Amino acid sequence: MIPIEDECPAITMSKPALPEMLTIKECAALVSGLTEHTVRMLVKQGKVKYIRCGEGARGKILVSKDSLLKYLGAVCA
Repeated sequence: MIPIEDECPAITMSKPALPEMLTIKECAALVSGLTEHTVRMLVKQGKVKYIRCGEGARGKILVSKDSLLKYLGAVCA
């Protein structure tokens, strides 16, 4: 007779990690020498990933931290 195990390994499903998003001001504070104007220009040129929260064109811009650091690493390397 084959013993039956009551305990099965639990399968856990985790949600994918959300990307860390920073405001324009936080981006400028994160990197020495980076200005808020430069971050806005990178957003406008489509060089970093971002989302706009709020209504219309006046909504707050949130920039992907990974995208910003990858872009700056590629430019500075």
